[in-house]
Amino acid sequence: MDRPSEKKTASQYLYPPIDPFDQRILDVGDGHRIYVEQCGNPEGRPVVVLHGGPGGGCSPTMRRYFDPEFWRVILFDQRGCGRSRPHASVEHNTTWHLVNDIELIRETFGIERWAVFGGSWGATLALIYAISNPDRVADLVLRSVFLMTRRELDWFYGGGAAQFWPDVWRNFTSPIPEDEHDDLIGAYAKRLFTGDRASETRYARAWASWENSLASIRNDGPVGDSPAEFARAFARLENHYFSNLGFLEHDGWIEDNLERIKEIPGYVVQGRYDMICPPVVAHRLTQGWKRAFLRIVPRAGHALSEPGISAELVRITDTLRDRKR
Repeated sequence: MDRPSEKKTASQYLYPPIDPFDQRILDVGDGHRIYVEQCGNPEGRPVVVLHGGPGGGCSPTMRRYFDPEFWRVILFDQRGCGRSRPHASVEHNTTWHLVNDIELIRETFGIERWAVFGGSWGATLALIYAISNPDRVADLVLRSVFLMTRRELDWFYGGGAAQFWPDVWRNFTSPIPEDEHDDLIGAYAKRLFTGDRASETRYARAWASWENSLASIRNDGPVGDSPAEFARAFARLENHYFSNLGFLEHDGWIEDNLERIKEIPGYVVQGRYDMICPPVVAHRLTQGWKRAFLRIVPRAGHALSEPGISAELVRITDTLRDRKR
Protein backbone atom coordinates (compact mmCIF):
# COMPACT_ATOMS: atom_id res chain seq x y z
CA MET A 1 0.00 0.00 0.00
CA ASP A 2 1.18 3.50 -0.78
CA ARG A 3 2.23 5.54 2.19
CA PRO A 4 0.00 8.53 2.95
CA SER A 5 0.76 11.86 1.34
CA GLU A 6 -0.62 15.31 1.94
CA LYS A 7 -2.53 15.15 -1.38
CA LYS A 8 -4.67 12.15 -0.44
CA THR A 9 -7.77 12.12 1.74
CA ALA A 10 -8.54 9.46 4.31
CA SER A 11 -11.33 8.01 2.16
CA GLN A 12 -8.84 7.09 -0.56
CA TYR A 13 -7.35 4.48 1.75
CA LEU A 14 -10.67 2.89 2.69
CA TYR A 15 -12.76 0.14 1.11
CA PRO A 16 -15.84 1.28 -0.85
CA PRO A 17 -19.00 1.88 1.19
CA ILE A 18 -20.98 -1.24 2.08
CA ASP A 19 -24.44 -1.74 3.55
CA PRO A 20 -25.30 -3.95 6.52
CA PHE A 21 -26.82 -7.36 5.87
CA ASP A 22 -28.27 -7.43 9.38
CA GLN A 23 -29.54 -4.60 11.61
CA ARG A 24 -31.30 -5.16 14.91
CA ILE A 25 -32.10 -3.75 18.32
CA LEU A 26 -30.82 -6.02 21.08
CA ASP A 27 -32.35 -5.92 24.56
CA VAL A 28 -29.42 -6.02 26.99
CA GLY A 29 -31.45 -5.61 30.16
CA ASP A 30 -31.65 -2.81 32.72
CA GLY A 31 -34.07 -0.99 30.42
CA HIS A 32 -31.42 -0.58 27.70
CA ARG A 33 -31.77 -1.57 24.04
CA ILE A 34 -28.72 -1.27 21.79
CA TYR A 35 -28.41 -0.96 18.04
CA VAL A 36 -26.27 -3.69 16.40
CA GLU A 37 -25.38 -4.24 12.75
CA GLN A 38 -23.40 -6.73 10.68
CA CYS A 39 -21.85 -6.11 7.28
CA GLY A 40 -19.33 -7.70 4.94
CA ASN A 41 -19.15 -11.47 4.54
CA PRO A 42 -21.68 -13.37 6.72
CA GLU A 43 -19.28 -16.34 6.70
CA GLY A 44 -16.17 -14.24 7.13
CA ARG A 45 -13.77 -13.77 10.01
CA PRO A 46 -15.57 -11.79 12.74
CA VAL A 47 -14.39 -8.45 14.08
CA VAL A 48 -16.24 -6.22 16.54
CA VAL A 49 -15.75 -2.45 16.25
CA LEU A 50 -15.86 -0.37 19.44
CA HIS A 51 -16.54 3.33 18.93
CA GLY A 52 -15.10 6.16 20.97
CA GLY A 53 -16.48 8.61 23.45
CA PRO A 54 -17.96 7.16 25.57
CA GLY A 55 -21.07 8.32 23.77
CA GLY A 56 -19.78 8.71 20.21
CA GLY A 57 -21.77 6.04 18.40
CA CYS A 58 -20.77 4.00 15.36
CA SER A 59 -20.86 5.32 11.79
CA PRO A 60 -20.92 3.88 8.25
CA THR A 61 -17.31 4.97 7.74
CA MET A 62 -16.19 2.46 10.38
CA ARG A 63 -17.28 -0.39 8.08
CA ARG A 64 -14.75 0.68 5.48
CA TYR A 65 -11.56 -0.37 7.27
CA PHE A 66 -12.19 -4.01 6.39
CA ASP A 67 -12.14 -6.05 3.18
CA PRO A 68 -15.86 -6.92 2.90
CA GLU A 69 -15.11 -10.19 1.11
CA PHE A 70 -13.10 -11.47 4.08
CA TRP A 71 -14.39 -9.80 7.23
CA ARG A 72 -17.70 -10.18 9.05
CA VAL A 73 -17.90 -6.74 10.68
CA ILE A 74 -20.05 -6.17 13.78
CA LEU A 75 -20.70 -2.61 14.96
CA PHE A 76 -22.97 -1.35 17.71
CA ASP A 77 -23.96 1.83 19.50
CA GLN A 78 -23.02 1.52 23.16
CA ARG A 79 -25.60 2.17 25.86
CA GLY A 80 -27.13 5.63 25.79
CA CYS A 81 -25.86 6.86 22.41
CA GLY A 82 -26.45 6.68 18.68
CA ARG A 83 -29.52 4.58 17.90
CA SER A 84 -29.49 2.86 21.28
CA ARG A 85 -32.13 3.75 23.83
CA PRO A 86 -32.76 5.37 26.25
CA HIS A 87 -30.71 8.15 24.72
CA ALA A 88 -28.09 9.96 26.85
CA SER A 89 -28.97 7.77 29.83
CA VAL A 90 -26.29 7.07 32.44
CA GLU A 91 -28.45 4.72 34.52
CA HIS A 92 -27.07 1.16 34.50
CA ASN A 93 -24.33 2.42 32.22
CA THR A 94 -20.79 1.48 33.29
CA THR A 95 -17.76 -0.11 31.69
CA TRP A 96 -18.79 -3.47 33.09
CA HIS A 97 -22.26 -3.20 31.60
CA LEU A 98 -20.59 -2.59 28.22
CA VAL A 99 -18.26 -5.57 28.64
CA ASN A 100 -21.32 -7.73 29.33
CA ASP A 101 -23.07 -6.26 26.28
CA ILE A 102 -20.13 -7.20 24.05
CA GLU A 103 -20.27 -10.75 25.36
CA LEU A 104 -24.03 -10.89 24.75
CA ILE A 105 -23.48 -9.77 21.14
CA ARG A 106 -20.82 -12.45 20.66
CA GLU A 107 -23.07 -15.15 22.08
CA THR A 108 -26.12 -13.94 20.14
CA PHE A 109 -24.22 -14.22 16.86
CA GLY A 110 -22.64 -17.57 17.74
CA ILE A 111 -19.07 -16.32 17.56
CA GLU A 112 -16.34 -18.20 19.44
CA ARG A 113 -13.46 -15.75 19.00
CA TRP A 114 -13.12 -12.47 17.16
CA ALA A 115 -10.80 -9.61 16.48
CA VAL A 116 -11.50 -6.42 18.44
CA PHE A 117 -10.99 -3.02 16.79
CA GLY A 118 -11.30 0.25 18.74
CA GLY A 119 -9.96 3.75 19.04
CA SER A 120 -9.66 6.26 21.88
CA TRP A 121 -12.33 5.18 24.41
CA GLY A 122 -12.95 2.26 22.04
CA ALA A 123 -9.33 1.20 22.64
CA THR A 124 -9.89 1.47 26.40
CA LEU A 125 -12.98 -0.71 26.19
CA ALA A 126 -11.21 -3.18 23.87
CA LEU A 127 -8.39 -3.62 26.37
CA ILE A 128 -10.76 -4.03 29.32
CA TYR A 129 -12.87 -6.53 27.38
CA ALA A 130 -9.78 -8.51 26.35
CA ILE A 131 -8.41 -8.55 29.92
CA SER A 132 -11.78 -9.81 31.12
CA ASN A 133 -12.25 -12.35 28.29
CA PRO A 134 -8.80 -13.20 26.87
CA ASP A 135 -9.94 -16.51 25.39
CA ARG A 136 -12.47 -14.69 23.20
CA VAL A 137 -10.04 -12.28 21.53
CA ALA A 138 -7.93 -13.32 18.54
CA ASP A 139 -6.32 -9.93 17.81
CA LEU A 140 -6.51 -6.37 19.10
CA VAL A 141 -6.31 -3.43 16.70
CA LEU A 142 -6.13 -0.17 18.65
CA ARG A 143 -5.93 3.50 17.70
CA SER A 144 -5.12 6.54 19.85
CA VAL A 145 -4.72 4.66 23.08
CA PHE A 146 -6.44 5.89 26.24
CA LEU A 147 -5.93 3.93 29.50
CA MET A 148 -8.47 5.79 31.66
CA THR A 149 -5.96 7.05 34.20
CA ARG A 150 -6.08 10.15 36.34
CA ARG A 151 -2.91 11.41 34.65
CA GLU A 152 -4.55 11.33 31.21
CA LEU A 153 -7.69 13.09 32.45
CA ASP A 154 -5.57 15.73 34.15
CA TRP A 155 -3.72 16.30 30.89
CA PHE A 156 -6.89 16.97 28.93
CA TYR A 157 -9.15 18.55 31.54
CA GLY A 158 -6.57 20.01 33.91
CA GLY A 159 -4.65 22.34 31.63
CA GLY A 160 -2.03 20.19 29.90
CA ALA A 161 -3.45 20.33 26.37
CA ALA A 162 -4.47 23.93 27.11
CA GLN A 163 -0.79 24.93 26.88
CA PHE A 164 -1.05 24.32 23.12
CA TRP A 165 -4.65 25.49 22.65
CA PRO A 166 -5.15 28.42 25.04
CA ASP A 167 -7.80 30.12 22.92
CA VAL A 168 -9.95 26.99 22.61
CA TRP A 169 -9.35 26.20 26.29
CA ARG A 170 -10.77 29.59 27.19
CA ASN A 171 -13.95 28.74 25.27
CA PHE A 172 -14.20 25.51 27.28
CA THR A 173 -13.59 27.08 30.67
CA SER A 174 -15.45 30.38 30.24
CA PRO A 175 -18.94 28.96 30.91
CA ILE A 176 -17.69 27.79 34.34
CA PRO A 177 -17.06 30.21 37.25
CA GLU A 178 -13.35 30.59 37.99
CA ASP A 179 -13.67 29.21 41.51
CA GLU A 180 -14.65 25.83 39.95
CA HIS A 181 -11.78 25.64 37.46
CA ASP A 182 -9.78 23.31 39.69
CA ASP A 183 -12.23 20.48 38.83
CA LEU A 184 -13.76 21.07 35.40
CA ILE A 185 -15.07 17.51 35.09
CA GLY A 186 -16.97 18.00 38.33
CA ALA A 187 -18.10 21.49 37.34
CA TYR A 188 -19.54 20.27 34.06
CA ALA A 189 -21.17 17.31 35.84
CA LYS A 190 -23.27 19.76 37.86
CA ARG A 191 -24.55 21.30 34.63
CA LEU A 192 -24.98 18.26 32.39
CA PHE A 193 -27.44 16.51 34.71
CA THR A 194 -29.84 19.24 35.79
CA GLY A 195 -32.90 17.96 33.95
CA ASP A 196 -33.12 21.19 31.95
CA ARG A 197 -32.53 19.93 28.41
CA ALA A 198 -31.74 23.33 26.90
CA SER A 199 -29.17 24.12 29.57
CA GLU A 200 -27.66 20.64 29.39
CA THR A 201 -27.32 20.97 25.63
CA ARG A 202 -25.56 24.32 25.90
CA TYR A 203 -22.93 22.92 28.25
CA ALA A 204 -22.75 19.68 26.27
CA ARG A 205 -21.82 21.59 23.13
CA ALA A 206 -19.06 23.42 24.98
CA TRP A 207 -17.76 20.08 26.30
CA ALA A 208 -17.86 18.42 22.88
CA SER A 209 -16.30 21.42 21.12
CA TRP A 210 -13.18 21.26 23.30
CA GLU A 211 -12.50 17.67 22.26
CA ASN A 212 -13.58 17.98 18.63
CA SER A 213 -11.42 21.05 18.08
CA LEU A 214 -8.30 19.12 19.07
CA ALA A 215 -9.13 15.87 17.26
CA SER A 216 -7.42 16.47 13.93
CA ILE A 217 -4.04 17.92 13.08
CA ARG A 218 -5.83 19.82 10.31
CA ASN A 219 -8.00 21.76 12.78
CA ASP A 220 -6.97 25.22 13.89
CA GLY A 221 -9.68 26.33 16.28
CA PRO A 222 -13.33 25.54 17.00
CA VAL A 223 -15.03 23.37 14.38
CA GLY A 224 -18.63 24.43 15.07
CA ASP A 225 -21.37 23.13 17.31
CA SER A 226 -22.23 19.44 17.29
CA PRO A 227 -25.89 18.47 16.72
CA ALA A 228 -27.81 18.87 19.98
CA GLU A 229 -28.74 15.24 20.56
CA PHE A 230 -25.26 13.97 19.72
CA ALA A 231 -23.57 16.55 21.95
CA ARG A 232 -25.84 15.83 24.90
CA ALA A 233 -25.23 12.07 24.80
CA PHE A 234 -21.52 12.48 24.13
CA ALA A 235 -20.92 14.98 26.94
CA ARG A 236 -23.12 13.27 29.54
CA LEU A 237 -21.65 9.82 28.95
CA GLU A 238 -18.05 11.02 28.82
CA ASN A 239 -18.50 13.05 31.96
CA HIS A 240 -20.21 10.16 33.74
CA TYR A 241 -17.40 7.74 32.88
CA PHE A 242 -14.59 10.19 33.58
CA SER A 243 -16.11 11.25 36.90
CA ASN A 244 -15.95 7.59 37.92
CA LEU A 245 -12.50 6.88 36.40
CA GLY A 246 -14.05 4.35 34.06
CA PHE A 247 -15.50 2.34 36.95
CA LEU A 248 -12.18 0.51 37.25
CA GLU A 249 -11.06 -0.89 40.59
CA HIS A 250 -8.08 1.44 40.84
CA ASP A 251 -6.03 3.94 38.87
CA GLY A 252 -3.73 2.10 36.44
CA TRP A 253 -5.95 -1.02 36.36
CA ILE A 254 -5.35 -1.75 32.67
CA GLU A 255 -1.56 -1.69 32.90
CA ASP A 256 -1.67 -3.73 36.09
CA ASN A 257 -3.56 -6.48 34.25
CA LEU A 258 -1.62 -6.64 30.97
CA GLU A 259 -0.34 -10.09 31.90
CA ARG A 260 -3.78 -11.45 30.99
CA ILE A 261 -3.42 -10.39 27.33
CA LYS A 262 0.29 -11.05 26.85
CA GLU A 263 -0.38 -13.78 24.26
CA ILE A 264 -2.88 -11.75 22.21
CA PRO A 265 -1.34 -9.98 19.20
CA GLY A 266 -1.83 -6.24 19.44
CA TYR A 267 -1.53 -3.63 16.67
CA VAL A 268 -1.45 -0.05 17.95
CA VAL A 269 -1.70 3.00 15.69
CA GLN A 270 -0.95 6.39 17.21
CA GLY A 271 -0.78 9.90 15.80
CA ARG A 272 2.49 11.65 16.62
CA TYR A 273 0.65 14.92 17.39
CA ASP A 274 -2.36 13.51 19.21
CA MET A 275 -3.37 16.21 21.70
CA ILE A 276 -6.19 14.18 23.26
CA CYS A 277 -4.34 10.91 23.89
CA PRO A 278 -0.60 11.71 23.94
CA PRO A 279 1.69 9.13 22.28
CA VAL A 280 3.54 8.43 25.54
CA VAL A 281 0.54 6.37 26.65
CA ALA A 282 0.60 4.08 23.62
CA HIS A 283 4.37 3.75 23.99
CA ARG A 284 4.05 2.82 27.65
CA LEU A 285 1.31 0.28 26.90
CA THR A 286 3.28 -1.53 24.22
CA GLN A 287 6.46 -1.62 26.30
CA GLY A 288 4.65 -3.89 28.74
CA TRP A 289 2.96 -6.10 26.14
CA LYS A 290 5.29 -8.53 24.42
CA ARG A 291 3.13 -9.25 21.35
CA ALA A 292 2.25 -5.63 20.64
CA PHE A 293 3.39 -3.63 17.63
CA LEU A 294 3.31 0.16 17.76
CA ARG A 295 3.12 2.35 14.67
CA ILE A 296 3.41 6.09 15.37
CA VAL A 297 2.07 7.97 12.36
CA PRO A 298 3.87 11.25 11.52
CA ARG A 299 1.84 14.38 10.83
CA ALA A 300 -1.30 12.86 12.40
CA GLY A 301 -3.44 13.77 15.38
CA HIS A 302 -6.17 11.86 17.17
CA ALA A 303 -8.96 11.33 14.65
CA LEU A 304 -9.81 8.10 12.89
CA SER A 305 -10.17 10.19 9.74
CA GLU A 306 -6.52 11.27 9.63
CA PRO A 307 -5.19 9.98 6.27
CA GLY A 308 -2.06 8.40 7.76
CA ILE A 309 -4.04 6.69 10.50
CA SER A 310 -6.65 5.39 8.03
CA ALA A 311 -3.92 4.03 5.76
CA GLU A 312 -2.17 2.24 8.61
CA LEU A 313 -5.37 0.70 9.99
CA VAL A 314 -6.35 -0.65 6.58
CA ARG A 315 -2.85 -2.02 6.13
CA ILE A 316 -3.19 -3.86 9.44
CA THR A 317 -6.61 -5.36 8.69
CA ASP A 318 -5.31 -6.45 5.27
CA THR A 319 -2.27 -8.03 6.94
CA LEU A 320 -4.56 -9.98 9.28
CA ARG A 321 -6.67 -11.02 6.29
CA ASP A 322 -3.67 -12.29 4.35
CA ARG A 323 -2.23 -14.02 7.42
CA LYS A 324 -5.44 -16.04 7.79
CA ARG A 325 -5.85 -17.08 4.14
